[in-house]
Amino acid sequence: MGLGTVFLSEVLGTGVLLLMGAGVVANVLLAKSKGFDGGWLLINFGWGLGVFAGVYIAYKSGAHLNPAVTVGILTSGASEYAPGVPVSLGSTLVYFAGEMIGAFLGAVVAWLAYKPHFDETPDEGLKLAVFSTGPAIRSYAWNLVCEVIGTFVLVMVVLAFGKTPTQLGPLAVAMLVVGIGASLGGPTGYAINPARDLGPRIAHALLPLSYKGTEGEAAKTDVVSKKDSDWSYAWVPVVGPLLGGALAGVVAAIAI
Repeated sequence: MGLGTVFLSEVLGTGVLLLMGAGVVANVLLAKSKGFDGGWLLINFGWGLGVFAGVYIAYKSGAHLNPAVTVGILTSGASEYAPGVPVSLGSTLVYFAGEMIGAFLGAVVAWLAYKPHFDETPDEGLKLAVFSTGPAIRSYAWNLVCEVIGTFVLVMVVLAFGKTPTQLGPLAVAMLVVGIGASLGGPTGYAINPARDLGPRIAHALLPLSYKGTEGEAAKTDVVSKKDSDWSYAWVPVVGPLLGGALAGVVAAIAI
């Protein structure tokens, strides 16, 4: 299989993952949405089913959808990322590029789907939460630890799935993501995927996000912009998952 096919597969799969994942967050958080205030478990299941769909779409490339998974396979000592795709520097970079671009595009399409609701939502923090994660208690060291733990569980179990077939396929990975969100997602919002956070955060920085001001707050203007992409935190959901994925690969090579 050519690397062009790998790239397109990862773009499409990660794009659908982010469309559904960012979409469920938008549905729960943005003003006047029919899913408004649907709760944490709705978000967990939305992300899990986004993984479910993305894995099916990206089956040709092995459906990594996540640089941490790619790194985990690399550090596990595997010779192939997917059937016919040898592990190499070039193939690794192609996976990273497909995952990042797919995540960016998926977030942009989710914004298009909810554009009127973004406009009606005055809280910039809620809009940012659609695109990227943030900690409940900001403590960079502990936030990093949480992301390492969550991603370690994700990649370790995914690698185990490959060696202990259950016939559940993508459903098993989907339920794993739901479980991680329900059990470990509270402290940081469980990025557990560098592309999932960084690609959409870049989209947030570039998109024309604004809200309609009320008479009292907007004075004589029609639109008020309050954009802050929280770049001071952005390294945590990149570094943490990469560390967690690499550690999971090393442990899997020894124990699984």
